[in-house]
Amino acid sequence: MIPFKRMMRLLAIAVGLLLLAGCSQRDTTTQSASQKAPVFSFDKAAVAEAKPWTSENFANNPREFQFAIIGDRTGGANVQGTFEIAMNQLNMLQPEFVINVGDIIEGYAEDTKELTAMWEEVEALTGKLEMPFFYTRGNHDVSFPGGKEEWARRHGPNYYHFIYKDVQFLVLDSEDSSRPEPPPEIMEATKVYKKLQVEDPEAARKMLAEFMKSDAIVAALGQPVEFPNEQLDWIKKTLAEHTDVRWTFLFMHEPCWENPSQSFKAIESMLKDRPYTFFAGHLHYYDYDKIKGREYITIGPAGASWHHDGPGNVDHIMWVTMTEDGPQMANIALKGVFDRKGLDPSLFGAYDRKGAATQDAQGEAKK
Repeated sequence: MIPFKRMMRLLAIAVGLLLLAGCSQRDTTTQSASQKAPVFSFDKAAVAEAKPWTSENFANNPREFQFAIIGDRTGGANVQGTFEIAMNQLNMLQPEFVINVGDIIEGYAEDTKELTAMWEEVEALTGKLEMPFFYTRGNHDVSFPGGKEEWARRHGPNYYHFIYKDVQFLVLDSEDSSRPEPPPEIMEATKVYKKLQVEDPEAARKMLAEFMKSDAIVAALGQPVEFPNEQLDWIKKTLAEHTDVRWTFLFMHEPCWENPSQSFKAIESMLKDRPYTFFAGHLHYYDYDKIKGREYITIGPAGASWHHDGPGNVDHIMWVTMTEDGPQMANIALKGVFDRKGLDPSLFGAYDRKGAATQDAQGEAKK
């Protein structure tokens, strides 16, 4: 015979299991009903024939997604905090993730503490995002003593890839090979330029114009970017392992198609049988090229100095929607996005800049 106390414990357990089963059943029923509910519904008695809308073909394909691309923050960053504004605006827009095309710190630091402070400053800004942020290496990020080592410590590999919803993203390293030595005075010049932006903007523009005409800068802009064999082998292997993706997006800092090296042509050859799009930055100027039916896009800045005049002088983000038919792309000027409270005139200086009034250094480099 079962003791009374033990029988009561067994009864309590049984009742508990029945209650849990009931809760589980109710949850399942509720979830099932929710899953069966239509995405779009309306009062069919009140709206029987003519309808006050154009279509019921909603853009809600689960295979479609949106991401944002943002350009250079540095290389003579402006002092108005434009990049921070962009971070806040991206949170309003809510892309699924954000990719930068390099030059996110000023770089060319004189000591480790200075370099650490630069990275901590920008990581505090990207840390405000409510979605992932993917880094790309730019010359200002790594092309100086200690720069590549600090990148590896903070961000790991210098080139990498990922797959998202059956779309391939390759983040390449245009700074992988040896580059011309930067002018030794570049760090001090950057500090002077930043100070002049506040105290004498016209003098800052003149200083930048002279700097962009210097032999070292013109030579650096005109030199083709070579990709070492190790990176080429990795690109070839990575592409071969993912031949069935819907699209391939490639990101790097320098727009290597402007003056293509043999190694860059080899990359293009690897891609020829698949749909792809290239994105880069570096020139602080928005530009669009179509080469053999493929799109090559140079993203404009998000706070970096303007190097020459023209319509490509715009602080912006690019909004990409991946559809079944390929990417749809829209550029959003930072001054075109404001929050629900309305325009804040105090922010105009951060995204409504005057033209740089400088020489077209890239055009000179191509001659």
